[in-house]
Amino acid sequence: MATQLKIDFISDISCPWCVVGLRNMEAALANIGDDIEAYVRFEPFELNPDMPPEGMDRAAYFATKYGISTEEAKNRGGEIRARAEEAGFTMNTGEGFRVYNTFDAHRLLEWAMEEGKQRALKHALFEAYFTDGKNMGDHETLAGIAESVGLDRGRACEIVAGDDYAGHVRQSQSHQRGRGVQSVPTIIVNGEYVINGGQPPAIFEKAFRHIASEIAREEAVMPEVV
Repeated sequence: MATQLKIDFISDISCPWCVVGLRNMEAALANIGDDIEAYVRFEPFELNPDMPPEGMDRAAYFATKYGISTEEAKNRGGEIRARAEEAGFTMNTGEGFRVYNTFDAHRLLEWAMEEGKQRALKHALFEAYFTDGKNMGDHETLAGIAESVGLDRGRACEIVAGDDYAGHVRQSQSHQRGRGVQSVPTIIVNGEYVINGGQPPAIFEKAFRHIASEIAREEAVMPEVV
């Protein structure tokens, strides 16, 4: 019988390592096959909560944030683009690429979870941002992305124009920080086991198989309830 794993994938739309982590995690789960039944929920985490709606040049932003030169900030993008390519994802984060506020995107993801479209929307948002360079803070853009995965555009427009799911996103982010999450992606399995970063598929697979074996061992020694 398949071991059930509840996976909380804590991430931000503006996090390139989250793209790599998600695609590699999914590759690992596909390779494991029927041995594990995984339920994946995407939890919000804003890396740049104070980012204005118009965004900021990515290289300039990281130069300021980490105290490095703009040129060094540009060069650092090469590694992650290469890792993304290995994972089968095209990342166009070159000259002129911008960082945007992602709060409204997280609100749409909460709604999409209720509609059974959360993973599809997550992938679509990543592609729209990192491949196509779209503005993740623009309401019309977000509504169009939601529509592209089968969600109702009108309802998406209502959500981003109002405050629906705002309290839930803030509460969830507070909860994640209370769990000790300080960077993303952070993957928490069954509320107990933690995997950090955009690991290669083999590392994810090894971790999931180990966790599944631990769960099976614990279930085997549990006393029978009469």
